[in-house]
Amino acid sequence: MVLEQGVLPLPLDRLAHDVGVSKGLIYNYFPTQHDLLNAVLEAEFEGLRARGVEAAAGEGPLLAVARACARLYFDHVAERGPVIHLILRDHYMAGRLSADVARFRNRVIRRLAHAARRDLLLPAKENIAAINLVITIPEEAGRLAYRGDIAVDRGRELCDELVVGSVQALSPRTAPA
Repeated sequence: MVLEQGVLPLPLDRLAHDVGVSKGLIYNYFPTQHDLLNAVLEAEFEGLRARGVEAAAGEGPLLAVARACARLYFDHVAERGPVIHLILRDHYMAGRLSADVARFRNRVIRRLAHAARRDLLLPAKENIAAINLVITIPEEAGRLAYRGDIAVDRGRELCDELVVGSVQALSPRTAPA
């Protein structure tokens, strides 16, 4: 429903009807929609964790780390849709992430930021901006594959080429001798 609607909050009457339960039952498990959407994010992040995104975001050269994380994130989005993006970017969830969700997101981003800071030598704000821009590549390519606008294999290939090109374009160049 998040993917179909594209914006938050969700109409709980319709959600209850679609899953065949009462609205009261939803509220019994999720007192607020923020709680419900955090549970969705936890499930999505568990999928990324199971794919190995934390290990992929570990130590190593930025290019290797970025490619590995992008592949995992692309595959996740191509299979499940851009649910994470829609929830995290919607103003409805601003300041409402659960501690566990924020901790996981921050841990992965912090590892990417560390590799980028070490290899790109950018000022801190530019470093974060670069990471946020590069993250959109597997997100958008995965969304296109999920919708069937591009073949999954071609989307994965384009994602890899764009991530590599982006990291290389941002990498410091040595002055000619």
